[in-house]
Amino acid sequence: MPTFTAAQIAERLDAQVVGDPDLVLHGFAPADSARPGDLTFAENESYYARARQSLASAILVAENFPADGKTLIRVASARVAFAQILPLFFPEAHFAPGIHPSAVVAPSAHIDPAAHVGPHCYVGERCRIGPGVVLITHVAVGDDCTIGEDSRLFPHVTLYQRTSLGRRVRIHAGTVIGADGFGYVFDNGEHRKVPQVGQVIIHDDVEIGANTTIDRAALGATVIGRGTKIDNLVQIAHNVTLGEHCIIVAQVGIAGSTKIGNFVTVAGQAGIAGHLRIGDKVTLAAQSGVMHHIPEGQKWMGSPAQPDRVNKRQLLAIERLPDLLRRVHELERRLGDRP
Repeated sequence: MPTFTAAQIAERLDAQVVGDPDLVLHGFAPADSARPGDLTFAENESYYARARQSLASAILVAENFPADGKTLIRVASARVAFAQILPLFFPEAHFAPGIHPSAVVAPSAHIDPAAHVGPHCYVGERCRIGPGVVLITHVAVGDDCTIGEDSRLFPHVTLYQRTSLGRRVRIHAGTVIGADGFGYVFDNGEHRKVPQVGQVIIHDDVEIGANTTIDRAALGATVIGRGTKIDNLVQIAHNVTLGEHCIIVAQVGIAGSTKIGNFVTVAGQAGIAGHLRIGDKVTLAAQSGVMHHIPEGQKWMGSPAQPDRVNKRQLLAIERLPDLLRRVHELERRLGDRP
């Protein structure tokens, strides 16, 4: 594991060292498992109390806490600094450029010499794979796909034909991009399949978790906007448009042709019906069942989902129901309506 002095870390973070700038740090650990020589972080008083009592030699802090025998690295945001520094101590695996002998690459595919195509990968006809791309192993890339520079696809990712990935896209194991959308029309007593002939377009700096599925459009494109982060086990249906810098948490389902704005947060297990419009900066609470358009900036919750203030009033009223029923029963008894 690489080592850094407190001063070197502070320089990278544009931070201030309180204590020994030449202190050598060789690890990063949470306070409860830190050892001498480790760096930890504290974003509030509770975290700082644990960090101060730990064996860690230095602490990333954002507030004016006393040093109390520890070397402190004061930063604007301890959590942001934490995210910036972790890759120094735990660098991502490096993959040498080249194509593994077991990979199958179509003759018309263009793979940049700086890309890595790992064991048992498949790259289809007319694909274009940019510099720094990593296909780790058992990745299937269908015909006419494009993968932008420095993107990384983990084991068993599948891209169906005509999928387009921007730069620095990360797709985790088992995810399928571009499978047929769920489109059928009822005809003469049976469900007739509507051919799904569109594509999926994923813009720069998107990360997609494991075992997520994003269906290609019936016509046109299913689109994932720049900087959006999608968790594990999410289903995004055909012709959905997700805006920029959205957060989509695990087990969310978004039905076809729904349009979601920028900076939207959808918490776990929420479901969004088809053909809806969700405005910018909307927040949907966990397990929300969304069946209506939602204007910009609102917070909704519940199933069926409603504005959070409305739903919270209803929840409070439900909590009072047992007491209210007892009072009604007592009134009826006094009035002689009940035995």
